Amino acid sequence: MSGFAAFIFARGGSKGVKQKNIMPVAGKPLIAHSIESALASKFVDQVIVSTDDAAIADVSKKYGADVLQRPAELASDTASEILSWRHAIDSFPELFKDRKQPFISLPATSPLRASEDVDAAITKFAEGKCDVLFGISPAHRNPYLNMVVVDDNDLIAIAMSGSSAVRRQDVPAMYDVTTCVYVADSKYVQSCAKLMEGRVGYVRIPPERALDIDTYYDLHLAELLLSQPFKGQ
Repeated sequence: MSGFAAFIFARGGSKGVKQKNIMPVAGKPLIAHSIESALASKFVDQVIVSTDDAAIADVSKKYGADVLQRPAELASDTASEILSWRHAIDSFPELFKDRKQPFISLPATSPLRASEDVDAAITKFAEGKCDVLFGISPAHRNPYLNMVVVDDNDLIAIAMSGSSAVRRQDVPAMYDVTTCVYVADSKYVQSCAKLMEGRVGYVRIPPERALDIDTYYDLHLAELLLSQPFKGQ
């Protein structure tokens, strides 16, 4: 099980952080961290960046990725990510013709991802128990216990109404879906209405590697964590 291609989808029109995907983080463009973690995987030997942006394409090539030109209609604010996934699958039919190659997406916004996370996801997907696999990480808050909504009277209430739990041990464990890694059957990606409709598997990502870059504050955290990695106790 080797020789796979991994895809990174990076459009140029990010709104919250301008040109987010090539912003410098710990000495290199944001997308470079994802390219390098993919190429360090023992299962991946090709990285393909799908982008509509010339600057992202140039940076991606510099760090060892191939580039797939993404159509403008798949790079708008309203375009569904799954349509870009399907475009990538259609663009490389030779990769997926015998279904031995899973579809692998490694978002550019997860610079703390380790190659071992990629390997763990591919290995677990290969067990054949799911149609698509997500990375998940333990949530810091729980809707049964300490997540709240603001009501019509401008007061707060527990999000999971009716919960009387007072201890973390009394409520189900909750997880955040990370943007660290997705692995899927290519036929499933081509046919599903939404990713969560089939058999959805998971691989656990440690919180210190689960950061998703969406704001300038996230970029600041990534800079700190990449410069001074968390080593645990």
